[in-house]
Amino acid sequence: MKITKAGMVLALSVLTSVTLATTAQAADSPGTKTADSYRFVVVPKVVHPWFDKVNNGAQQAAAAIEAQTGADVEIQYSAPQSASVSEQNQIIERAIATRPDGLIVDLLDPNGNRSVLRDAKSQGIPITLFDSSNPDGMHLTTVGSDFCEQANMAANRLVELLDGEGQVAIMMGVPTAPNHAERARCAQEVFDTAEGIEVVATGVDNDDISTAQQQASAIMQANPELDGWVASDAAGPIGIGQAIKEAGKTDKVKLVGLDDLSQMLELIKEGVADSSSASRPNMQGYWAVMNMWQHSTGAVTPNHIDTGNVMITPDNVDSYNKQ
Repeated sequence: MKITKAGMVLALSVLTSVTLATTAQAADSPGTKTADSYRFVVVPKVVHPWFDKVNNGAQQAAAAIEAQTGADVEIQYSAPQSASVSEQNQIIERAIATRPDGLIVDLLDPNGNRSVLRDAKSQGIPITLFDSSNPDGMHLTTVGSDFCEQANMAANRLVELLDGEGQVAIMMGVPTAPNHAERARCAQEVFDTAEGIEVVATGVDNDDISTAQQQASAIMQANPELDGWVASDAAGPIGIGQAIKEAGKTDKVKLVGLDDLSQMLELIKEGVADSSSASRPNMQGYWAVMNMWQHSTGAVTPNHIDTGNVMITPDNVDSYNKQ
C-alpha cells in the first residue's frame, strides 16, 4: 500500500494530538500536582511533651517528602502556652493570614474552634485534625486512634487488676477536648458494667502534670480506700503516679496510665504504674503531614487515618522505648 506524504502528515498530526491529550489528562489526574515547596502549620492543644512527639513525627514526614520529591517542606509548629481556646484560635487566625499549604490542628473545643476552621476553609486552606473529632457539620480528615478503644483497654485492665472489686477514680484532662471527654465517658461505661467497681471521684487536670498531682493527692486523701486510677490525658497519669509515690501507696493503689511519655514509661519500670494504654503521637504527626501533602497533590484523602493503640506493660516497656 502506498502511503502519500499527505497521509503521513495527517497520521503524525493525529498521533501528536492524542499524545498531548493523554499528557494533559495525566497531568490533571488526582495526585499528580507538584510544587517546589510546601508549608504546613501544626497547632496542638498546648505546650506539652506529648505534642513534641507529634512534631517529631511531622518533621520525619517532611524529610520523607523532601527525599522523595526534591521539594522543600517546612513544618511550622505553633503551640498555645496554655489550654486556652481563644489563644489557640488566635494562633490559627495568624496562620490563616500567612496562607499555608495546610493546617494541622488538635482542637481544644470543637464548638469554640468551629468558626475559625470555617474561615480557613472559606479561604481555600485545607485542614487535617489529629487526636480530635470533627466539629458538627464539618467533614475534615482526622488522624489518630480510637479514643473509646484506648479508654476501654485501660479501664478493663484496671478491673482485672482489682479482680472486679474496688473503688476507682478517673482523671479528666481538658473537659471540652473531644478525645479527653470520650475517654472519660468510655472508662465510666466500663466501670458501670463491673458490678464490684465503684467510681468514687473524678478529677480535672487540664492536661497539666502538677495539677493532676494536686488533684490526685486531694482525691486520695478524701477517699483513703481508693484502689485504682485511670486517666483521660497524657499528663494525668504522671501526676497521679507522683501523688501515689508521695502518699506511699505504690503497693496499694493501682494505676493504669495513658500514652507513652518518658515519665509514664519510668513509672511502669518503677512499679508505680502497672501499664499504660498508648496512642502513637509520632505516627499522628507523620500521617497528618502526609495527608496534607497528598491533598496538595490533588489526591483524594481519607475521612480518617487510624494510628492504633497499644498496651505498654512491664513485659514490653523496654522494647517499646526502643521503637
